[in-house]
Amino acid sequence: MTLIKSISGIRGTIGGIAGEGLTPPDIVKYASAYGTWLKQQHKEPLSVVIGRDARISGEMVQQLVQSTLSALGIDCIDIGLSTTPTVEVAVTELKAQGGIIITASHNPKQWNALKLLNADGEFISEADGAKVLAIAEEGSFSYADVNRLGKISHRDDLLKLHINKILKLPYVDVKAIKAKKFTIVLDAINSSGGFAVPMLLEALGVTEIIKIHCEPDGQFAHNPEPLPENLRDLSKAVTKNKAHLGISVDPDVDRLALVCEDGEMFGEEYTLVAVADYVLKHHKKANTVSNLSSTRALRDVTEKAGGKYAASAVGEVNVVTLMKETKAVIGGEGNGGVILPELHYGRDALVGIALFLSHLAKFGKSTSLLRSTYPDYHISKNKIELTPEVDVDFILEKIKTKYKKQPVNTVDGVKIEFDKEWVHLRKSNTEPIIRIYSESASMSTAENLAKKIIQDIRELIKESQMA
Repeated sequence: MTLIKSISGIRGTIGGIAGEGLTPPDIVKYASAYGTWLKQQHKEPLSVVIGRDARISGEMVQQLVQSTLSALGIDCIDIGLSTTPTVEVAVTELKAQGGIIITASHNPKQWNALKLLNADGEFISEADGAKVLAIAEEGSFSYADVNRLGKISHRDDLLKLHINKILKLPYVDVKAIKAKKFTIVLDAINSSGGFAVPMLLEALGVTEIIKIHCEPDGQFAHNPEPLPENLRDLSKAVTKNKAHLGISVDPDVDRLALVCEDGEMFGEEYTLVAVADYVLKHHKKANTVSNLSSTRALRDVTEKAGGKYAASAVGEVNVVTLMKETKAVIGGEGNGGVILPELHYGRDALVGIALFLSHLAKFGKSTSLLRSTYPDYHISKNKIELTPEVDVDFILEKIKTKYKKQPVNTVDGVKIEFDKEWVHLRKSNTEPIIRIYSESASMSTAENLAKKIIQDIRELIKESQMA
């Protein structure tokens, strides 16, 4: 059993002993801490929007969360089965003081989590997350008396509201999409995307929608992370049905992966690149943001359009912070996460789909041909496991010094640029591991870059042991 307490929320496997898994006492403890933090931030009355993906444990967790917040005197707006971006939109639309999304995102079905939002419908900051964790550990919660319990209300119209806001965006061209008569195959991993994505596609004028794994029962048909090795069924269905496009979303619908008409992956890193390219056509010299481990292709596309690209530390909250600082018109992460500030500051697969289909319709050719118009980079993901006595920070500092003649970014670990190639080293917060991401125009070169850095690390360890 696993329980991970971080500044972005509480994540764990369902069951087991309290404190070792995501058990009812743990859910109550952290919901109480979040509610207490909200009461410190805002005047009463308070309300919180709560939604969940289709995980088997979702309803159980949601009932515990809502009862806990009610006990604190906080009203709960239950929007039931929903998507992460829909909850984010709902917080501001309903002028709530916060939101909780019950989802473990791309993790397998035995996992669940509490994702915590602020009054802006955004993930709480690192500082606020630390406060929530501190309140939880202190454990001095003050619950309301019987006359001041929070009310629980229900709304079933928020997804439609979310979609209507997408349709009103100046970039979304329903007429162009409808005219193309797209045939689209959808793999929604038997979660919320199974009803949310078809509702969006129908609103966009797509009538030929072929669904696989779209029953929102939480019985994930494959590993829910939308990576190529998990999308074989989708790839086969696209070619079998002569579809124009395959769409895959993760269980809470904030990540988007696409499959070309020939069954080949568009590339999860390139979801944001393509959508950003389309949005940049509507702006002059506009800025974009992604994290340090995302493909350089976004920078290339941005600079080609006359804008400036900036890279943040890994993590959605860090991307959002830098987007606000640089006034970026679009941003996100290379995991298929698209963030469009005009809608809201959060990863949103639904707006990603609408923007991509508008782009594809106006491009007028196949999905694979659209993909071929972008710079072709390959990312290799590796890690080196170290013994507990190795000082990871010391190793990273030595690597930075070794490559000081190259452009080096230390916002999040150490990222070294070699012309249009790069290597990014990040330490794990929970294990003696350094994760090593590298990118180049060929996978073999990217892998060799990683091997070179791994060799450097091993040599540095030997030197430190001999000293």
